[in-house]
Amino acid sequence: MIPHYKSIHNKFKINGLHLNKSELLQLAYIFIKEGEEYEIEMGKFLLDWFDNLSTITLPTSGTTGSQKLITLHKQAMVNSAIATADFFNLKPGDTALHCLPTRYIAGKMMLVRAIIIGLEIDTVNPTNIFNKENINENYSFCAMVPIQAEKNLSYLKNIHTLILGGTPMNKKLINELSVISKNIYETYGMTETITHIAAKKIGDEYFKTFPEVEISQDERGCLVIEASYLFNDKLVTNDLVEILNPNYFKWLGRADNVINSGGIKIFPEQIEQKLLDKLENRFYIGSKKDEKLGQQVVLYIEGKTLIIDESELFKYLTKYEIPKEIIFVEKFSETETGKIIRN
Repeated sequence: MIPHYKSIHNKFKINGLHLNKSELLQLAYIFIKEGEEYEIEMGKFLLDWFDNLSTITLPTSGTTGSQKLITLHKQAMVNSAIATADFFNLKPGDTALHCLPTRYIAGKMMLVRAIIIGLEIDTVNPTNIFNKENINENYSFCAMVPIQAEKNLSYLKNIHTLILGGTPMNKKLINELSVISKNIYETYGMTETITHIAAKKIGDEYFKTFPEVEISQDERGCLVIEASYLFNDKLVTNDLVEILNPNYFKWLGRADNVINSGGIKIFPEQIEQKLLDKLENRFYIGSKKDEKLGQQVVLYIEGKTLIIDESELFKYLTKYEIPKEIIFVEKFSETETGKIIRN
């Protein structure tokens, strides 16, 4: 039997405290009144979760454009939590570390999973995760963005199952994570899918979809998702994919980022993967208008102008992928969550 969104599992704990609904609401008020910014966000969400509405409104991350507000059904969020528990074998009484901003869906769902599945969850400031004074030694489950994992590599061995999402990872980080654990996953999802609907182990090419998720492609080659336990209609994404079979797909890049140079379609994200371990500064692949080719590939690098050995930097790129120009930008524009806004 699937629990109702108003249910609280009898194994649920937060920061070592076993709380019922009334006590959890009291904690929410304390967070809002006396807490740090990340605790205020948690407090507000807990009040929203236990109000009389069956839906919740929240912002998207703004990764692919301006932020927008969307409305999700709380029961669908419960269904998502259960799907995650089934996929990663989470059980009541397992421990979890919550180190994501609760403003966005990934952080909200960590709390929902704990409440519904019955996890013992510890909450910490996302900007300062591993402080021995405020967390336990080991955790069954944790979700992070790659930059958090990169800054806390020495601790990750203490997390049994770690999921990562939000931004692509460089090869150096992938290699380091592969050595640390066999249970580190990259997830695929977005606010509209109530976090992830697929995952793959670090280093694998193809994402495996969760049960009850059906995938296909539209005429552009973009991923189309059907998941009746999350939403009623088909969700058409802007993610270009290669579908191996009904349960596995490979992410190629965003359709709105594709560069058409002389009739050749070029995927910026694929080029970026090849350059990730070769540049220390932040960068991205973009384009400029070209009279003959339509568009030309351009490498944008953040920071002051540097002397670059292009033959070495681009030696693993195909002739169509090699940037025709390198442009240095003092400071990239960012979303609220720190993701680069491509020009």
